[in-house]
Amino acid sequence: MKIIKQKNSENIFPYIAYVPDRVSSAPALIVQLHGAGERGNGGEDLDKVLVHGFAKIVNDENLEDAILVMPQCPSESFWAARVESIRKFIEEMVEEFSIDKSRIYLCGLSMGAFGTWYTAMAYPDLFAAIAPCCGGGMAWNAGVLKMPIWAFHGLNDAVVSPRNTIEMIEKLKDTNPELKYDLYEGVGHNSWERAFSSELLNWLLSHKKAE
Repeated sequence: MKIIKQKNSENIFPYIAYVPDRVSSAPALIVQLHGAGERGNGGEDLDKVLVHGFAKIVNDENLEDAILVMPQCPSESFWAARVESIRKFIEEMVEEFSIDKSRIYLCGLSMGAFGTWYTAMAYPDLFAAIAPCCGGGMAWNAGVLKMPIWAFHGLNDAVVSPRNTIEMIEKLKDTNPELKYDLYEGVGHNSWERAFSSELLNWLLSHKKAE
């Protein structure tokens, strides 16, 4: 697997990309948004994006015909305030890696889960599936989310209240037949340790946006 580290300011966000040794001419794209503690400004800070999530489990076998890209949010900002920039960054990645536009996935944890919900609501036609973990969104606007969703939260989370995810789930139950969710009993804020699994990776990659 090739690891690409783009630390400079040529892109909207610095990022690390995991590229399997074998990919087609039009692979899928998984964009993972990190939490608040992993913010930085590229350079030596960039490795923070590898601390949690899919970076811990992907390999040449399970990252099948897909590229995992992990951008870094600037230290003074947060993902939900950078929704338009996330879209533009994805467009950069589509061009950079010749991505199949019908197989773009967005996931995130904590601050990154808020970014996932907010970006998906702003651009619901962009994604084949999304997976927010221990975040929240604007439940009143959840009806625009028609793509497959797998949401996660620990019920003992003292950092981000599980009510944030539960409110999204309750709204989506009536409007999105492709909703999945796991609310973990006895789990705190680190629910990503269970959520970001091979099962979730396979689930994301099993979806393709309708033409």
